[in-house]
Amino acid sequence: MSSVGGLDRQLTDDEVADIAAKHERARQSVKPIRRITLDHPLMTIDDAYACQTAWINLQLAQGSRVGGHKIGLTSKAMQQAVNIDEPDFGTLLDYMFIPNGAALNAANFCDPKLEVELAFVLKSGLAGDQVTAADVLAATDYVVAAAELIDARSHRVDPVDKVSRTVRDTISDNAANAGIVVGNVHRAPTDGDLRWVGAILNRNGEVEETGLAAGVLGDPVQGIVWLARRFARYGMVLEPGQVILAGSFTRPVGCRAGDSFHIEFGPLGNLDLSFT
Repeated sequence: MSSVGGLDRQLTDDEVADIAAKHERARQSVKPIRRITLDHPLMTIDDAYACQTAWINLQLAQGSRVGGHKIGLTSKAMQQAVNIDEPDFGTLLDYMFIPNGAALNAANFCDPKLEVELAFVLKSGLAGDQVTAADVLAATDYVVAAAELIDARSHRVDPVDKVSRTVRDTISDNAANAGIVVGNVHRAPTDGDLRWVGAILNRNGEVEETGLAAGVLGDPVQGIVWLARRFARYGMVLEPGQVILAGSFTRPVGCRAGDSFHIEFGPLGNLDLSFT
């Protein structure tokens, strides 16, 4: 076992770089790889985040920019499904921001699914392991309706052994992030109780999912609190202007060629996305 800056690391830097490169090849070729933990069963959560960071650095080297961050696995059911007791996080890059109403080619993704969320747009930074809900509200410029497009660059279920990928596989795959759609109705973070924000996700005219934002750790603000505190472990901060996805309050819904999605957020407006 090795310790890097107090982190629990089992993988070498070369192994981390190789894993990042494999995920990038999978993204570009749209051919999922086998789960990383098959070859590295002892990899830790800190290893997984190191792989994620290495992949992000590949994107930055190609000219991409960081636009924000996402929080995943915020519901008890999803945490139990992957045998963890806390959420995970990933990074939103500039090319992941999708215009509301866009039509995407389903063949450009390995296994696309859509989730319903709230996005917090920051006007000031958040840092440290003592961040509170009051700090998050004070740092937030506005809240908007959002949908996250998730994908899996490694098989969700291995075609050979039929075993699902673990949270370490998902984290190393940038927490499965592939895209984000945001609305244009801005809501002040202190304008009412965000726990009661609701949404209805329709696919091809039929309701597939409904939910309340309270499904995110009891209050979506707590998602941002968790992320700011978790970032402290890695010496990271949430920066002004960044868009932060607080976590999904619906189950992921599969996206197929020919699907059309319409997500109603009531006073926060609607989101639309289709696949060809």
